[in-house]
Amino acid sequence: MQKLLYITDQDEYVDHSFIAPLFEVYLKKYMTVDIVYFTDFKSDFEQKDAHRFTVPSRYKNSIISELMHNGVDIASYDFVMVRNNINIMKHVLKNRETYHYKALYRFSFPKRSIKMCCDKADNKAGFLSHMFHRSKTKKETKVINQCDAFLPTSQSMHQTFLPDVNIPSILCSPAINPDMLYDNQQHTGTQKRFVYAGTLDKVREFETVLDAFDALESDNWKLLISTRDSLYAQKMLDRYPTIRRQVQIFSAKTKASLLELISKADIGVALLPDIPIYNSSTPVKIFDYYASAVPCLMTDSGHTNSVFTDCVDAWFCDFTQQDISQKLAYLLSLSKEEVIAVGAKGQQRLLDVKNYKTLAKNIADALQTL
Repeated sequence: MQKLLYITDQDEYVDHSFIAPLFEVYLKKYMTVDIVYFTDFKSDFEQKDAHRFTVPSRYKNSIISELMHNGVDIASYDFVMVRNNINIMKHVLKNRETYHYKALYRFSFPKRSIKMCCDKADNKAGFLSHMFHRSKTKKETKVINQCDAFLPTSQSMHQTFLPDVNIPSILCSPAINPDMLYDNQQHTGTQKRFVYAGTLDKVREFETVLDAFDALESDNWKLLISTRDSLYAQKMLDRYPTIRRQVQIFSAKTKASLLELISKADIGVALLPDIPIYNSSTPVKIFDYYASAVPCLMTDSGHTNSVFTDCVDAWFCDFTQQDISQKLAYLLSLSKEEVIAVGAKGQQRLLDVKNYKTLAKNIADALQTL
């Protein structure tokens, strides 16, 4: 069986909800997968189990040497994959001929583009930052094109953020975990419970969503928000005194607690502005919602409408206060049975076209062709 070493850019203590099911479970049906995490809190290498290693962050740019020093046989791997970190990728490429592995670059999201959007929202972005971004992108592209394969989250993300990468591409998108589905805990009463899970900041413009709720004539609803940015959420809600009592803020610390909260809701909210960093891939929160068969109100984009159908297995709207309000009013008019039916269809749709079992097989098959 072939072997893959996956060098992440993630700390051992952060949420690994994407890495765990795909790389630790499903891809292992086709090859041996060892995973490297980094830590700022430990001074020594640690082997967590037979297939997981934790390495102090100071060894990021000499990771191959550090792994060999601690008894990891780099020559035994057929593939070495690096997630998002160009400096680590350079080091892996430098050692490719010595250890005879295929070098893979995993591009999960455009970190620098997201930061630029945040800086722009805070009036920090200027002409020089855009020049620096273009220069960095050109240099990164040159490094990636030396690899044997490129694994972007979506084809749209590839074309939008790294259009000049021209090596073989293998899609590595988020998906639903078919072995981790949760019952939707239906509550009594007619009140509709909405849930939003994820980051809140200026770029996401969640005020537009709150404006839409504020404009509703009916108050027969509740909004559950789970975010790490609870202080930001509290300050934002202070500007909405008329609906403040209908909104609850949570800070789910684990994936399990987040999914537990989602399962108590009727409808998920995945509304984001129409900008490239958001509409170039399907938001992960959508898969979290449908894991509990909670149907989702989502922004109408190429990535959502290529998977779902409006009013069949999801609901679409434009990211404007008026359009969101109109759709929310429509959702409030639906019966509990109608909402449940949309959720069930949406979950089945993802199981059919975007699940980790299928994704793992596609990636494994593609790697065999390199």
